[in-house]
Amino acid sequence: MENLFNKLSIVIPAYNEGPTIHFILDKLQRVTLLNNIEKEIIIVNDCSKDNTEEAVKNYMAQNPSLNIQYFKHEVNKGKGAALHSGIQKATGEYLIIQDADLEYDPEEYNLLLKPVLDGFADVVYGSRFMGGNPHRILFFWHTLGNKFLTFLSNMFTNLNLTDMETCYKMFNAKIIQSIPLQEKRFGFEPEVTAKISRIPKIRIYEVGISYYGRTYEEGKKIGWKDGFRAIYCILKYGLFKMK
Repeated sequence: MENLFNKLSIVIPAYNEGPTIHFILDKLQRVTLLNNIEKEIIIVNDCSKDNTEEAVKNYMAQNPSLNIQYFKHEVNKGKGAALHSGIQKATGEYLIIQDADLEYDPEEYNLLLKPVLDGFADVVYGSRFMGGNPHRILFFWHTLGNKFLTFLSNMFTNLNLTDMETCYKMFNAKIIQSIPLQEKRFGFEPEVTAKISRIPKIRIYEVGISYYGRTYEEGKKIGWKDGFRAIYCILKYGLFKMK
């Protein structure tokens, strides 16, 4: 089955990532996608208080051959809101979400692309909890929380995902752009999962990926309050099927 797939949009929400964002951009520059698919990098600066904007613009000036589209919010709205902006700006046939930190490896985009290019998938999640890829050993309770949220989400979506909270989610762009998304912060993950699960005949796949997690001292931003918000969102969009 042939796919008319020429461009992958890479959506990067950024908040106070000035000192390190060039590392992920270097990695993206080195990645060669299957079938020589073009890369479109969409950075949404969510009103950072550091030099994120300066760092991105300097990088763009020094690497003019890399297709980077830069946007910013004038007020801080949250990661989910930055993703909403980036998703709507995407011009590729498919898009993937990429955090500005170094917890996930862009070299593994091709793992997610394969079921799409083979004609099987509309959506592909990259799971940190399946396969034999490297996984940094960090927080027991954080991992337990992730697995609980995935379990709870699966109860309402009737999916058998192993990692609903993963950053790496690849979507058919037209499908994700047609979904009304509301959650402004980390509730994006359960909301988008609930909403795609209700699309008739949607084809969702999952592949194992690596995970190079950060500690809070290294810049990790999600906390226990976001876990409670995720539970609320699972119930809101799963049990009550809010639009």
